[in-house]
Parts: sequence; structure tokens; C-alpha cells
Amino acid sequence: MAPRGGHAAAASSGSEDEQEEAGFSRSYFLAKEKEPSSAKKRASAAAGKLSDLNLVDEQVLRASLAEIPPKHEKEVDALTRGYKDQYRNWLFELRCGFSLLMYGFGSKKLLLEDFASTTLTDFTVIVVNGYLPSINLKQVIAEIAEIFWEQTKLKRKRPSGKRSQLSQNFASQSIDDIISFLNKQTSEDGDGGMCLLIHNIDGPALRDAESQQCLAQVSCCPQVCIVASVDHVNAPLLWDKKMVHTQFKWSWYHVPTFASYKVEGVFYPLILASGGHAQTTKTALVVLQSLTPNAQSVFRVLAEYQLANEKEEGMPVSSLYTKCRERFLVSSQVTLNSHLTEFKDHDLIKIKKHSDGQDCLHIPLVPDALQKLLQELA
Repeated sequence: MAPRGGHAAAASSGSEDEQEEAGFSRSYFLAKEKEPSSAKKRASAAAGKLSDLNLVDEQVLRASLAEIPPKHEKEVDALTRGYKDQYRNWLFELRCGFSLLMYGFGSKKLLLEDFASTTLTDFTVIVVNGYLPSINLKQVIAEIAEIFWEQTKLKRKRPSGKRSQLSQNFASQSIDDIISFLNKQTSEDGDGGMCLLIHNIDGPALRDAESQQCLAQVSCCPQVCIVASVDHVNAPLLWDKKMVHTQFKWSWYHVPTFASYKVEGVFYPLILASGGHAQTTKTALVVLQSLTPNAQSVFRVLAEYQLANEKEEGMPVSSLYTKCRERFLVSSQVTLNSHLTEFKDHDLIKIKKHSDGQDCLHIPLVPDALQKLLQELA
């Protein structure tokens, strides 16, 4: 009987172990069900976007930034005085045919302009603000040529009424012709040299290869020297070996000023600021003004429809095509699609599916901002 009892005890113990293991497994999977999956975790992390933050208006943020008191003023002043001691060396290098390139953290605008006003007194200085969104480089070069022509005319004592035809049409000449004229200028033709002072030669309007090559050719002109600053970490990639060593002939100077980029930063949106409807309308207006009159008219048709039908999801593409064709704005669907592609590339419109499956167009502006945009576009 004892063996039987032993077998029963062993069976009972095994059953308890199995129940305990089953209970542990059940608890494990129940806990896993309560926990978010890895995919859900990733989705939750991705949901935390900068656009979800409650950002302040850009003007308010800029006003707050302006009220922050500067720090380490004594140390910065001492640093600036040290750079001023190098002005004579910089001038010597310019006269030896080199161009000066300033780099380092902080705005170098005030430093370079002080150098020009106190040391480059024998030069005619032309300032180019490369941090601006757009620059007419040809106009700058034509102005240099015009100044040289005026200096030459005064030195030769020509009558004021006998201006050369070339002097009246520098703006209409090609860049190659103007540079050819500049290459002919010598120290005997003008009163001193010309200094082109370029703030941010790596700026958005000067980063293309054509602009840099044009500036490199100007720097080779015998009576022109260049003083420039850079702030972008990849600025040296703008030039090849020939441009650096035989055209610009850069003399590099590390001049960190730790000064605020107040002037340069005006044209860049603050990442923690909400541009607001005014800023969005201004941006849209700039884009629309760069498009053709027909494209502007197509956008106006869409905007007027959206203002008249605010409760609708958007304007069907077929309806827009019909209205534009009636007004002789487009001749085919292909033409309309090209306009819509431009609008979409510049984020002027959004395309979404209507409840009936049609593609609908929507301008992502509130009615007041859209109405203001149409008034300014007129």
C-alpha cells in the first residue's frame, strides 16, 4: 500500500508543479498584453514631434531674445582689441595680392566694417551682404566697373557730357565683358584700388558654383581685392584647388568674436517660434509673385472657391480645370497639372481624397489669411 501512496504523492506533486508553471506562463502573457508592443512604442515616440509643441509667435520670441543681456563683455572687448592690432598685417597681405577670409564663431560684420573704415581708407569699399536671401551679383560687378570708369574719367579730365557708351550700359553688358574691362584697370588708371567686402560669402544667394566662379574671376582683377567672412562649416567645399590658391588666394584668419548674429539671423526663421498666419501669408506671397501671371490666376480661382465654400473638403481638380478653361487660363489638363505641381512643391496647396474618391485641392490657410493674401496679390 505504501508504494501506491508514494506514487499518489509523486503524482500530486507533479500536478502542482504543472499548475504553478501554467500560472506563471498565464501571468507572463497577461503582463505582455498590458504592455505596449515595440511597434506601439515606436509609434508613440514618433508622435512627439516639434510641430506638436505649443510654440510662441516669432515676433514675441525675437523681442524676448533682444532683452537678454550680453555676457562676458570685458573678455569680448579684449578679444576685439587684439584683432584690431592685426589690421596693419591684414592690409599688408591685401597689398601683396592676397584675399582675406575670416572664420570663427560669432558675427564678424562689425569687425570687418571697422577694419574697412579705419584701415582701408585708400580703397573704395563696396559692401556685399551675402546673408541676404537674394543678391544681384551682376549689378555689384557693374557698379565696380562704373566706379572705375568714373575715376578714370576724372583723372583724364574728360568733359562731363562725353560719357562713353560703355559707361552708360555696364548693366546691359555680359559679366565676361565687365570682368574684361576690370582686368584692364591698372594703378595708373584709378585713384587707389577697390575692396569688395563680402559678409558671408557662403550665404544662401552666393553658394552656387556660378556665383563663386564669378567672384573668383573678380578677385583676379589687378585693382580689386576681397575681404570676406564665412560661417557655414562646409564653406571650404565651395572652392576647388585652383580657386583657392590661384584665384582667390585666401589668407585664412580665425577671428571668433562671439557676437550675436542679430542682423544675419533676421532672414532665418527661429526653430522654436511659430511663424503665425502673417508669416505664412508673407511666404506664400513671395512664392506666388515669382510665378507666372497665369499660375497666379489659377491659384486665385482655387482661393476664391475655398473662401466661398468653407465647409467643403476642398475643390475637385475637375472643377478647377473647368473653371480655368472657361477663363482661358489653361488649354489642357497637362498645363493645369504643371501649375498644381508648382503649388505643391512650394506647399501652397494640399491634395486629399474626397469622400467620393475624387482628388480635392485645399490651401492650408485660414480664411482671413487667405483673403489678405488675395488682396496683396492683386
